[in-house]
Amino acid sequence: MNNAPHILIVDDHREIRTAISRYLEKNGMRASCAKDAGEMDSQLAAFKFDLIVLDVMMPGEDGLSACSRLSRAGQPPVLLLTALGEEDSRIAGLESGADDYLPKPFNPRELLARIRAILRRTAGQAPPAGRFAGQRVRFAQWVLDCDRRALTDEEGQETGLTGAEFKLLVTLLERNRLVLSRDQLMELTAGRPAAPADRTIDNQISRLRRKIEMDPLRPRLIATVRNEGYCLAAEIEVEGE
Repeated sequence: MNNAPHILIVDDHREIRTAISRYLEKNGMRASCAKDAGEMDSQLAAFKFDLIVLDVMMPGEDGLSACSRLSRAGQPPVLLLTALGEEDSRIAGLESGADDYLPKPFNPRELLARIRAILRRTAGQAPPAGRFAGQRVRFAQWVLDCDRRALTDEEGQETGLTGAEFKLLVTLLERNRLVLSRDQLMELTAGRPAAPADRTIDNQISRLRRKIEMDPLRPRLIATVRNEGYCLAAEIEVEGE
């Protein structure tokens, strides 16, 4: 049991925390609980976790803010619990770095299946920066420091990136000049296929364009290829190579 995956459940409803922890333990996992982001931080400081099940609607710091913070800090993967129908929250959660989401109410078997799927994807996973890990990549007027996850312009001014934006930018840079479909980008950045009518990638592309394009309405770095997907086209230089 000591080698079993250790899951942290963060939810302000005691009944939900208890039910999830008992079900996971019944199925061979270890489970710890926290009622809010403050308790979550205390648990993370004291123990090593393999995955965090995080509720979006919590008092104090909400789940979306906590997820974004965890992603920037390189913490364990996150599965978000969202209220049924909160599409905007689910999209925002994926953009902030969540690995998956599950609407409430949910079937415990589906929760377990999604947790196992995330753990399989992240076992021995390469760093989010992939082959650029620890390096600085120059493209157009930008420099991406993959170790710090920092994007700076020619004058050294830094532009903030969310965890999801960083993963998307690195994915595009690694496959420079290749056309990638929405499904491919979702698989590469989130490890799952896009659901029907899922606009997550489109929203992330739009937000990234607003940060790196001279004119986001007439993008030159990230091009839209009609009926196919997106393509980043830029000369890339990896410092030190």
